[in-house]
Amino acid sequence: MPHLVMDYSADHLSRDRIGRMIEQLAVTAAATGVMQAADIKVRARGFDDYLVAGKRDSFVHLAVFMLAGRTPEQKVALSVALRQTLVEHCPDITSLSVDIRDMDPEAYKKRLKP
Repeated sequence: MPHLVMDYSADHLSRDRIGRMIEQLAVTAAATGVMQAADIKVRARGFDDYLVAGKRDSFVHLAVFMLAGRTPEQKVALSVALRQTLVEHCPDITSLSVDIRDMDPEAYKKRLKP
């Protein structure tokens, strides 16, 4: 169920680099124990048009959406671990950020095709 959605400045990161990063982000997230590897979904969206603090500075922003129920400590550990993975893969990127979002388990609905 957890979704890791990475937004990034497309003119600063190649598709090969993005592919390696999203694979490593999934490994990192699972290694924290906050989520199970088999449940993690990761996707990336490159942006051609953007401003960061009024400039065209490079960025990567990772939003993590998961059902509510994790402790604040678990969320911090997850956020710190994911940010470290971004730092390791993006030493040249100006702005790196991670945001953990709780999803309402009552309102979240999905269908999987058998």
